[in-house]
Amino acid sequence: MQLTRLAALSLGFALLAAQPGFAQADKIVARVNGLPITEREIGLATEDLGERLAQIPEARKRDEVINYLVDLKLGAKAAADAKVGDGPDFAARLAYNRDKVLLDAYLANEARKAATPEAARKLFDDTVKSLTPEEEVNARHILVEEEAQAKAVVERLKKGEDFAKVAGEISKDPGSGKEGGSLGWFSKDRMVPEFAEAAFKLTKGQLSEPVKSQFGWHVIRLEDRRTKPAPDFAAVKPQIDQYLERKAQQDIIVALRDNAKVERLDQPATPAVPAPAEPKKP
Repeated sequence: MQLTRLAALSLGFALLAAQPGFAQADKIVARVNGLPITEREIGLATEDLGERLAQIPEARKRDEVINYLVDLKLGAKAAADAKVGDGPDFAARLAYNRDKVLLDAYLANEARKAATPEAARKLFDDTVKSLTPEEEVNARHILVEEEAQAKAVVERLKKGEDFAKVAGEISKDPGSGKEGGSLGWFSKDRMVPEFAEAAFKLTKGQLSEPVKSQFGWHVIRLEDRRTKPAPDFAAVKPQIDQYLERKAQQDIIVALRDNAKVERLDQPATPAVPAPAEPKKP
């Protein structure tokens, strides 16, 4: 019987070792007091250390991880010799961490299954179809402090002075002033109401009269208008994948809980609610 079990165990290890990447992942790269450190452990430690490695130069990261694993192996051996792992508290902690690692791995696997290229594309297409068309305008403006200054700006522009040149000279907007007053494309909700109302009433190439807002006085010229284009799929795909992964994980947890029988033994039992009496028949 013992020989049969040993043979089965040997066959299991042989089949496992035949899997692609197994030999490379379990390649021993160092030893400490005879205890091996493998490529797989380096990968796990790198993932576990996370941000602690962020400030370390790339060329030193591998050495830092191996040094960490050396300390881990030595510390774990010392703890085992001291029989730290023999008590019930350690067993409970080990069981808890095993459950946590299992759940994390399960959710990660299921999330990868959910975030397929086909699912991402379908979600993107369905979302774009459901979007309400939104108008955008492209405008320039010149910001000054007083109404009289704004009126003077309007006169200069009506006489043919270049808008971008005037904006660069006198606009108080530190951002757009350096860009000839250009604000680029924007929707109505991105600007203060007074400015947005005036800008969206203009036709292409039209100049506004002075417009007052909390920032001062504006003179606006409309460059163009359009229906806001859909976002580029490649640009938003990382966010779509993240949404699909989180939704899949959330759905799994909700389904598991819905199908579970949860008993709270640390709380008083909820008294049974009597069924309503049936009305007497006349």
